Amino acid sequence: MSTAGRLGPYHLLSRLGAGGFGEVHLALDPEGRTVAVKVLHPHVAADEQALARLAREVETMRLVRGPHLAEVLDADLTGSRPYLVTRYVQGRSLGAVLAAGGPLRGEELTRLARGLAEALAAVHAAGVVHRDLKPANVILADGEPHVIDFGIACALDSASVTASGAVLGTPGYLAPEVLEGGEAGPAADVFAWGATVAYAASGRQPYGTGPPPAVAYRVVHHDPDLAEAPAWLVPLLRECLRRDPSARPEAAELCARLGGAAPPPLPAERPRRAAAPEPPTQEWRPRSRETAGQVDDARTRHRDKVRRRWVAGSGVVSGLVAAAVHQYVPELSLLVLSAYGVGVLVDAGVGAVSRARGRVVFALVSGAGTAGLYAALIALFSPFTLLLALGTVLFVLLTVAFAG
Repeated sequence: MSTAGRLGPYHLLSRLGAGGFGEVHLALDPEGRTVAVKVLHPHVAADEQALARLAREVETMRLVRGPHLAEVLDADLTGSRPYLVTRYVQGRSLGAVLAAGGPLRGEELTRLARGLAEALAAVHAAGVVHRDLKPANVILADGEPHVIDFGIACALDSASVTASGAVLGTPGYLAPEVLEGGEAGPAADVFAWGATVAYAASGRQPYGTGPPPAVAYRVVHHDPDLAEAPAWLVPLLRECLRRDPSARPEAAELCARLGGAAPPPLPAERPRRAAAPEPPTQEWRPRSRETAGQVDDARTRHRDKVRRRWVAGSGVVSGLVAAAVHQYVPELSLLVLSAYGVGVLVDAGVGAVSRARGRVVFALVSGAGTAGLYAALIALFSPFTLLLALGTVLFVLLTVAFAG
């Protein structure tokens, strides 16, 4: 549904969606840049206590910066239609990505886990608690996660807002201490991080689905279902999903274990704020190297895929070249086949030394396939036809090479 109009200095373009606290609109700021404007629902705007709390929090929220945060840019909470303005991130929610494509794997999963940890570390360093981290509040843009709505749920936590219909948190991502009536602190965000990453890694809700009370009961009394999560990630997820908030790692520690960097603390604007988390200790370093190894494995698999494509593709071209010139320049035909054969043998030898049996088999099969292709082309096509085919292939390759 589209909408148009002005709200303060912002020109509203279209409605992006709605949540428990307000409607989000794509808008243009006075300089013509796209921003996201969150207009609070009337029942939220009518709560003076909640608005006063949010107004105090906004000043701190505007100081929070990070590559994985949709920063708060502006706010007007005194007019008839109170609103907040954040950076607009063009992408899809994590929930939508998982629903369409299934769980994340390899580097995609690592980037998500690391990015969310860095976002929480930046938020916590400012003394802010997100409280409602979940897949719907994570936007993926170019493979990188961006957290939205940080600090809003906690600031608007009041009896009248809740009674008016706004749901403060989502069962399955709310920590046990919050479900039991306790305060939502940074440890509650770490629990939500664990539940969100577990869902992204497995495609399954760690505490199942069903009516909210049933899910909440499982969070408090049952262990999470991590059966489909990668083995390297399970220990960290279990620590983050512990029932005891004091036993969970801090966001800065998550960054260290995932190979990320915790942000520097913000200048002390308000003495009542908690200090930034202490730098990670030595005990986390082995896990950081373990996670880095997972990324290296993904890169190794990618390089192996590229190598296979190169071996197979160069085999096809070598067979075509040798067949096309065998009648006119037989020496060149023999040279091309010999050069490719030597290359295949070298590749197979490297595979044998590294005990990569699949690499050896692929190299030898490629060599035999090239020889078979050469013999089949000579038997089925005339030299002139083969020359035309070779010219076409070379033209296509040159066009692709210089297209960029």
